[in-house]
Amino acid sequence: MMNPILEQIIPILSFLDRIGVVYRLSKIDCHTFLPGLKLSEGTLIIDLEQLLYPGDILHEAGHLACMPPEIRKGMSDDLENSDLHQGGEMMAIAWSYAACIHLELDPAFVFHEEGYKSGGKNIIENFQQGGNMGVPLLQWCGMTFDKNQAEKLQTKPFPHMQVWTCEARPQ
Repeated sequence: MMNPILEQIIPILSFLDRIGVVYRLSKIDCHTFLPGLKLSEGTLIIDLEQLLYPGDILHEAGHLACMPPEIRKGMSDDLENSDLHQGGEMMAIAWSYAACIHLELDPAFVFHEEGYKSGGKNIIENFQQGGNMGVPLLQWCGMTFDKNQAEKLQTKPFPHMQVWTCEARPQ
């Protein structure tokens, strides 16, 4: 019989494979910020035995996906408190919301009550009401467009993503 968590996350892992976010299912032998998840040299390590909230995979994958390749490949452990990673947190929130919509998952799967300082519901409501937390940064990286820019370019706005991974450092 398949591990129930593995069965639940197969669509997410398939998505990560398609977009090029590297992950590995492996035991984690240290304390981590999110149980069962760890970044190691640009790879998302997933420990199925310790993972409490499978939706957290999308959020952590968002941290990797939103950084340029030269930064992504060196990302490990807890991210230091810097302007880059503060912006990265906002981007990962927006990115993981877009991923939920793309994968047809209830956003509460990622933005659960045990995360985001119990503000997951507020984050979902923000996006559903047209809020754009993190979207300007994703747009700056060429990953999506806000409503105004999308109209000018005659394309779909966020939560539609033009690309799922940042390809270069913005100028």
